[in-house]
Amino acid sequence: MTVELRYFTDPACPRSWGSEPKLRRLLWEFDGELRVRFVMAGLAREYGPSYRDPQSGIGVRGDPLFDLMAHWLDVCAEAEMPCDPRVWHDGHISSTYPACQAAKAAQEQGPESAHRYLRRLREGILVEGKKLDHFAALVGEAAAAGLDTQRFENDLASHAITEAFGADLDETRTVAAETPDEMAKSGNSRERPRLPGAVFIGQDGERLGLWGWQPYEAYRDAARAAGANRPNEGPLDPLAAVERYGRIATKEAEVLAGRPRPIVEAELWALARDWKLRPVPVLTGVLWEKP
Repeated sequence: MTVELRYFTDPACPRSWGSEPKLRRLLWEFDGELRVRFVMAGLAREYGPSYRDPQSGIGVRGDPLFDLMAHWLDVCAEAEMPCDPRVWHDGHISSTYPACQAAKAAQEQGPESAHRYLRRLREGILVEGKKLDHFAALVGEAAAAGLDTQRFENDLASHAITEAFGADLDETRTVAAETPDEMAKSGNSRERPRLPGAVFIGQDGERLGLWGWQPYEAYRDAARAAGANRPNEGPLDPLAAVERYGRIATKEAEVLAGRPRPIVEAELWALARDWKLRPVPVLTGVLWEKP
């Protein structure tokens, strides 16, 4: 039975980036059973000296940009995902809203295109330090995600996409108002619950929500409780994972393979030795892709 999954996120959210291994495993194990819709929660309308997020310790020590850099490092270290937070040192993004609108424009080309483009934004911002907060830069990432670039550019410039993002913000506020206080981000009142958020909706309309850091088992159990079956219960080996997704982090290879990290890491380097994979060094880790 197909279950709807509404995934609340933001392209520049480090906790969403840290949860990518779990999301990819979820979509692998429940392949064809989940109808995914990404809801852009709008992490920050504007980054600057007045930005505050006490829940994440941002702005409480003085310079919010320094705190954002430290926050990214802390979150990604806990998640064991690579990142490069030096974007906050020079030429930082001014807002996440343009990237959110771009993610909505990508959805016009289907769920798979939406997921590929959202992943491209995550890697661009959190790993490659790109300033993806303006029209030209966001259009420039469309081809790498396999999108129809001209259609994407037209959609991104349309009022319909602005309205679609506005609807996502409204939905996020509605969900936040219905979410228990302990799950709301104290720095943003009732505007947004903790990210990432996942709401599983079964055919009977029952909604099962998960917010913030969650173990993979919580996502799996919620999907099953909503009525989804698991067509792929076995592991996805590192080489097959790269062929499926194009690029993976070491942690993603570990989670998808279901084997201890030292074993999976040795497999990845052996594949690199045989020229079957290419390592892409990042400040705090490695990504893997086809040569």
